[in-house]
Amino acid sequence: MTHATRFVAVAVLVALAVGAPVQAQTPEIDALRMRAEAGDAAAQYDLGVMYANGLGVPEDDAEAVQWWRLAADQGLAGAQRNLGIMYANGQGVPQDDAEAVRWLRLAAGQGYAAAQFTLGLWYDHGVGGVPQDDIEAVRWYRLAADQGDAGAQSNLAIMYENGKGVPQDYVQAHSWYSLAASRMAGGRRQHAVAGRDRAAGQMNPTQIAEAQRLAREWDAAHLREP
Repeated sequence: MTHATRFVAVAVLVALAVGAPVQAQTPEIDALRMRAEAGDAAAQYDLGVMYANGLGVPEDDAEAVQWWRLAADQGLAGAQRNLGIMYANGQGVPQDDAEAVRWLRLAAGQGYAAAQFTLGLWYDHGVGGVPQDDIEAVRWYRLAADQGDAGAQSNLAIMYENGKGVPQDYVQAHSWYSLAASRMAGGRRQHAVAGRDRAAGQMNPTQIAEAQRLAREWDAAHLREP
């Protein structure tokens, strides 16, 4: 029995990386709103993020949902994912598992890694209107991990380490932990490094070398995020 824990982000939305929120309307926000009202899906998404996080506008989940729905209806995967999470949590809309899963699947089906990771989490923990299913969790984690999503890579490593949804395989666990650690910082990186070291403790030098080779080859075959 290991002490590994998965990264759980069921209720977390993507926030814009900005400083302290500005409470007054600005010409930039007015311009963004004009683009959103004109049907620009990216502007609708950004405006939804601002309302969800109180960035330059009053925090308002219902307004966030309104703008994300407009973008989601145009097929914007990020808005579909966020809308699904809002339904799962009952934020700005009545809680509705069926709608939560529907929107999240639409985003994941477009290949959106963050939605695939979230869907993996839901199956991993049996939340969000889906049953607990390790095999499905692994399937969605792998799709996101293959796109370089560090959280999915770490959680996929945990599944291999514990033999959940896949045969127990410390070589695979070590490899995915290493890839996750190279994309993480702070406590999340420490978590992945600890997992890698835990897996290494169950391996011989030949197996460790094989895991390192697999990680190098994955990196060489995939574009790295800047």
